[in-house]
This record gives sequence, C-alpha cells and structure tokens, in this order.
Amino acid sequence: MNPFSSGTRLRDMIRAIRACKTAAEERAVVRKECAAIRAAINENDQDYSHRNLAKLMFIHMLGYPTHFGQMECLKLIASAGFPEKRIGYLGLMLLLDERQEVLMLVTNSLKQDLNHTNQYIVGLALCALGNICSAEMARDLAPEVERLLQFRDPNIRKKAALCSIRIIKKVPDLAENFINPTASLLKEKHHGVLITGIQLCTDLCKISPDALEHFRKKCTEGLVKTLKDVVNSPYAPEYDIAGITDPFLHIRLLRLLRVLGQGDAYASDCMNDILAQVATKTESNKNAGNAILYECVETIMSIEDNGGLRVLAINILGRFLSNRDNNIRYVALNMLTKAIIVDAQAVQRHRTTILECVKDSDASIRKRALELVYLLVNETNVKPLTKELIDYLEVSEQDFKGDLTAKICSIVEKFSPDKIWYIDQMLKVLSQAGNFVKGEVCNALIVVISNAPDLHGYTVRALYRAFQASSEQESLVRVAVWCIGEYGDLLINNTGMLNIEDPLMVTESEAVDVVETAMKRHSSDLTTKSMALIALLKLSSRFPSCSERIREIIIQHKGNFVLELQQRSIEFNSILEKHKDIRSALVERMPVLDEATFSGRKASSVSASPASSLKFPNGTAKPAAPLVDLLDLSSDDTPAPSSSTGDFLQDLLGVDLAPSSGPSSTNQATKTGADALLDLLSIGSASVQSSSPGIDIFSLGQDKFPPVTTFDGLASPSSPPAPVAAPILDLLGGLSSSPLPPENNGTSPAYPSIVAFESSNLRINFSFSKPPGNPQATEIQATFSNLSQNDYADFIFQAAVPKFLQLHLEPASSNSLPAGGKETVKQTLRVTNSQHGKKSLVMRIRIAYKMNGKDMLEEGQINRFPHGL
Repeated sequence: MNPFSSGTRLRDMIRAIRACKTAAEERAVVRKECAAIRAAINENDQDYSHRNLAKLMFIHMLGYPTHFGQMECLKLIASAGFPEKRIGYLGLMLLLDERQEVLMLVTNSLKQDLNHTNQYIVGLALCALGNICSAEMARDLAPEVERLLQFRDPNIRKKAALCSIRIIKKVPDLAENFINPTASLLKEKHHGVLITGIQLCTDLCKISPDALEHFRKKCTEGLVKTLKDVVNSPYAPEYDIAGITDPFLHIRLLRLLRVLGQGDAYASDCMNDILAQVATKTESNKNAGNAILYECVETIMSIEDNGGLRVLAINILGRFLSNRDNNIRYVALNMLTKAIIVDAQAVQRHRTTILECVKDSDASIRKRALELVYLLVNETNVKPLTKELIDYLEVSEQDFKGDLTAKICSIVEKFSPDKIWYIDQMLKVLSQAGNFVKGEVCNALIVVISNAPDLHGYTVRALYRAFQASSEQESLVRVAVWCIGEYGDLLINNTGMLNIEDPLMVTESEAVDVVETAMKRHSSDLTTKSMALIALLKLSSRFPSCSERIREIIIQHKGNFVLELQQRSIEFNSILEKHKDIRSALVERMPVLDEATFSGRKASSVSASPASSLKFPNGTAKPAAPLVDLLDLSSDDTPAPSSSTGDFLQDLLGVDLAPSSGPSSTNQATKTGADALLDLLSIGSASVQSSSPGIDIFSLGQDKFPPVTTFDGLASPSSPPAPVAAPILDLLGGLSSSPLPPENNGTSPAYPSIVAFESSNLRINFSFSKPPGNPQATEIQATFSNLSQNDYADFIFQAAVPKFLQLHLEPASSNSLPAGGKETVKQTLRVTNSQHGKKSLVMRIRIAYKMNGKDMLEEGQINRFPHGL
C-alpha cells in the first residue's frame, strides 16, 4: 500500500514522521500526507474519513495548518454511528474554537445528540459543548443541558453539570435557571456527581447574588453534614488516597463553605464545629492531608470572626513552616502574610520560625519570608528583629542583599526608637552592604545626622572607623566624606565623646587622607568625587595647617576629562587662592535640614501651599548659618515644592544687604565680598535667566552647578533696590502668605509694636507707621537690644522679602551695640506691598556681629505682622 494514501493507518503515519532525521524531512512527510487527505476529501471518500480526521488531529498537534479538514468534522458529527461521531466531536474540540463561524452549523447536530437515546452519544455532545460553547450556543442549548441535570445516569449528570458551568460563565443571565437543579445535585451520593454539583454551586454563588443567598439559607446545613460524613467515613478503597477518603471532595466542600460563610455570621457559625474537626483530625504527614489543611485554613480566615479557630489555623501554618517541602512552606508564608492583617499577635508567636525561613536556600521562600518579617516589625520587637536581619546580611547571597538591605533600611527608618540607634544600625548596613543602599537612604541618614547635634562627634568618629574597615562600600564612603567635611574638627578634637565609645586619636592629615582616598578610589563615581572635593574645600578652612596640601589635591583635577570635576577644581582653587576673605563664610556648616520637609519632598506629598508648613512664631531663632549663604537653599524652613511644579526653589527675591552705618571702608569691604562671590559664581550685574529649576544638595555630580541669577537688589543701603527683570530664586523658598481682608477706607489705624526676633543674645522690636495716602507703603522702625554681657562690633542687619514686596533699608544708627541693653541701635525699613489687602508682609532676617573677636550670625523668620500692612 502507498504509505501516503488515504488508507494509511494513523500508526504508520506516526512511525514515518518519527523516522525523520531533520525538520525538512518531517515537513515533506506532513506535506505529502496532507495532499493525500485533501484528495480523499475532494473524492468524498467516506470509508476512510474518520481515519483521515485522526491523522489531521495529529498533524494539528505538531503545529501544521489543518483548517481544510474542519468541514470533515461536521460531516462525521452528522453521521449516525458512534465511532464516527466520537472522532468528529474530538476533531471539533481540537481543530475549532468558539470564535469560528463554522460552529453555527453544528448547533443543530448538538441539539439532536443531546436528545439522543444513546447515553454515550449524549455524553459526547455534552463534552463538546462544555469545551467550545459560545454565548449563542449557550442560549440555544441551555434547556437541554438543564434537563440532563436530572438524567438517570450519573455520568451524564456529571457531564451536564460541567457543561452548565461553561454556560453560566458565557451567559450569566441564565444562572437563575440552574439554581434549583443544582441544589438537588448537592444531595447526591455519587462522589463524581457531588463534586461537579459543588463546583457548579460555587460558580453560581460567584455569579449571582440571588443564588448565593438561596444556597446560604437552604444548603449550608446540608453541606456541613456532607463534610462531616466524609470526614468520619470508614475506609473506602475506591475513594481512598493516602489514608484519606476522597480529598478532592474535602477541598471542594471547604471552598464552597468559604464562599457561603464570607460575610454571613449565621452560616459561619454553622460550620465552625466541622472546620475545627477537619483542622484537628486531618493528618499532615501526607500531601493530601496538607492540601485539606490548607483549604481549611483558607476557609477559617475568610469566614466571619472566630478568634479560637483563627489561632488554630495560624498554628497549622506554623507547622507548615517546619515542613521539608518547599512548596508547603511557600504557601504557608503566603497565607501568613494575609493572616497578619486579621490576627497579628497569633502570627508573632511564629516569628522565630519565619526568621529561619529568611535564611532558607530557596530564593522564593527567602523573599516571601522577608516580606512577612517586614510586616511583623513593630515598636516592641524592632531591635531583636533588626539585629537578626543585619547579622544575616553579612553572610547572605549577593543576589539577595539588595532586597534585604532595602527592607532593613525601611524598618530602621520607620521604627527607630532614637537617633543614636538609627545611626548605629545604618552604619552597620552601610559597612556590610553599602553598595546595595540606594541614594535616598543615604540622604535620609544625612538629614538625621544633621538634626542630632549632640551626636555629630560620635557619628563622625564611627564613620571614620567604618571607612577604615570597609572603604569599598560606595554609600558608606559618601556619608563618611560628607560628615568629615562638615564635622572634621569634631573628629580631631574628640568633641562630644559618649560613654559607649573609646577615644580616637586622629590627626588633621589623617582626616584629609580619608577624603583623598575616596577621591582616588577606582570605583568612586562622579557623585562621590564631587562630594569629596566639597569636603576638601571645607577642611581647608577647618584645618589651616593642611590648606596647601588640600589645594594640591584639588588642583590635580584641573585637567580632568569629566567637566564637572574640572569645573569644581578650578572654582575651588580660585576660592583658596583669590577669595580667602569669604572662604570661612562659604564653608560654614550646612544649616540643619528639616526632617519633615525632607520626608515630604521624598514622598512628593507636600501641600500645594508652602506657607502652610512653616509655623515659626515671631521671635524664634534659627540655627547659625553661613553669612554669605543668603540663598539658604537647604534651610529647614524652606518648604518642598508642590508636586505640580516640580521645582525645588522659587524666584530669587529682591534683597537689600544693610550694613551698619560707619566708616566708608566697612561698606566698601562688604560690597567687595559680595562682588567676589558674584564673580566666583560667574554672575553679572544684569538679571540672568536661570536654566535650572533648582539645586538639590544631594544631587552632587549629576548636574553641573546651575547658573544662579543675579542678587537682585544686593547693594548698599543707600542704593534703591533694582527692579526684577526676570524670574529669580526666591530667598524664602516659595514662602507665601494667606490672603488678608481688605483694609477699611477710613483713616490709617495704629499698628501695635511687636517683638520681631528674640534670642539669648539679641532682641529686635518693630514699630510700624504708614505715610498718608499710600496704603501699600509701610515704614518699620527696628530697634536692636543687646541682651548679653558683651559688646557687639561690626553689627550688620540684613533682610529678604518675597517678590511681591519691595524693601529698602536705611543705614543703622550705629555699627556697635553695647552690652546689657543700655543703649539700642535703630534702623528704618521701608516696605512696599504690591499685593496689599491680599497678602501680608513676611520677612527673613539675618544679623551678623562680632563678640569678643568671634564672628556671630543669627537668623530668623517673621511672618506674623499686624493685619493691614
């Protein structure tokens, strides 16, 4: 016989295909066989049509096109014999799907076969309908399927139930027609019919609220009785698996009870006893028993509250965690993650076992256990849990260190009881896995350090020790370089020693060595090197003896290929050589960074009104800050911008520097210092449009220093403020004020004097007056009183206002302020409010003076002026 004739048996074709040694040979065999089948179809060969269709199904499974044989399926389905129908329906399910239009032609054949007297043919039709039923076929054939749910043969009832599931999913409106027939299936004794009936009932409850309510009222008690009978049934060989009677029926019943009990107290109460019985009687040494226990736990956690049952369920999950099977441990961790929301205290009892899972060799279990540990942490257990995680961090695998480090940092930041513990834990993480710590975590650590003045010395010494031991960790190097640059003098002098630390002898040269090492590290990136250059510039002022060495290190990068480093090197060298008069002020310590503002900025959740977050009362002194740092870019009262703008700073205000009246040489020196700063930053006298939205102190090295606009109005007291010609940086960081009620049109009221500023050394009183006929103008008489026992020399008062205000300062009555408040200094400020009646006055002030030969600086903010100004 021709091996490729239509009479070739299926096994011969399979043998020929398997004998092919290359894909090309296989394609040739399939091509020839398909040609023979096409010829047989064209000749209407009825004798071998079922054999040809069987071959087409095998060819289809190999991935070759077989669409030309679809009509053969319909012909075989329409034939009278069972063998032909069996092949036809099999081909229908395999070669077609519900999207094929040709299915419309088979609906009538299906209807006839569903009413056939031969139960086997009925079974074939139900199987086909359950696999490829479309919405149109469901509507047409639903009555026949509903009738077959009461058929005498259990196999037909089982197939009809499975087919019903497909129908109600395709056409949910038909669900109500199947409610009563399904309720009768739940009383079946045949396990196959009962399982399919339970599954149909479950799907009906999910689709139809009416069906759910019906089954809750009518079937809950019956289902509980059925489950109890199955649990307590004697040994039955036909249903026994690993010593458990029909675990599949157990699981289906538990899932249906979960659906019925969810949100219904009465139904939940009915099933409490049987759930406790299943949880206690089921053996857990076999996989079938574990599957039942897991479904039982799922049901207990889903139904209405029962504290005792939930504790029992969580204890079962705790036993799962000790199982050697990774799959069982994984599902237990998943379930405990859900259970912690319901009963966190019960889950806490298994904390030790969960921690052991974090150290598991399986990566999936490690990650899931780490997520669960993160949820378990609270204020009472944060210290032991963090210690365990940090201890494991040292020996964990490299691919797990990233996730573990992120969780530890989040835990420490969220639950730290005090700042010293927070700093200690973060330093441990940085020392062991600093390369996995993200930049924002380092930024947050720097903010915390800057807000803990009592710990500055302790922190810089701890970082110095950590750097000596782990200099290859990038994030550790950054934080260490920043702290040494800011607090290097505390490191040398052992300032702020705590009882828990040992003295550390570090010379100025050794401190500079640390920063130089960070610069020369091959793995240091641009950000780290930029921070190191800034630290060196600051150390040049703190360590005068090392100034020349620092200049030599900085000048080495004068020809660096990276433009950022080259620019910094040239600028910093210029400061060291040409601008020594302003260097000490330039490199003063950073002002304290407000933690709340930083957190809000990081979360992008700052209110749209910046002024709402600033609540400094009048007379509140701010920490000392650099005199020349008028921009105060990172001041703790500078609000983070709203998320709609994305800018970190607003426009620069018109600012008047108001040096005290005195010899002209003093005024000239002040102006020279300002001009030197403008020259250093490459700023001309004309207004320059800024090309950068703002400056972020933590984004060093990512962008070059943005061009800063001119200090509009930065002039001597005698010169009027320059008009604002372009958007400029807002000294108040977007500070705005709430609208004021309009002023009465009568005579100008008398405004009360206020204490504008008060510290331990100084008090400033403001009294107010308005020129007649000009409500926008206000004249402020400032009176300065010395509250200390030391005389002040070179007294200078400075003020800055938002851009809707114009400020002019007259010369002060004196540049010296006697001790004890015996005499006062007076100075007149003239303010013009272009938004009079809408916005109130607001002002930021700075006062510089010398006390016993030492430069002093105080600053504050005034935002509670009398209404109507």
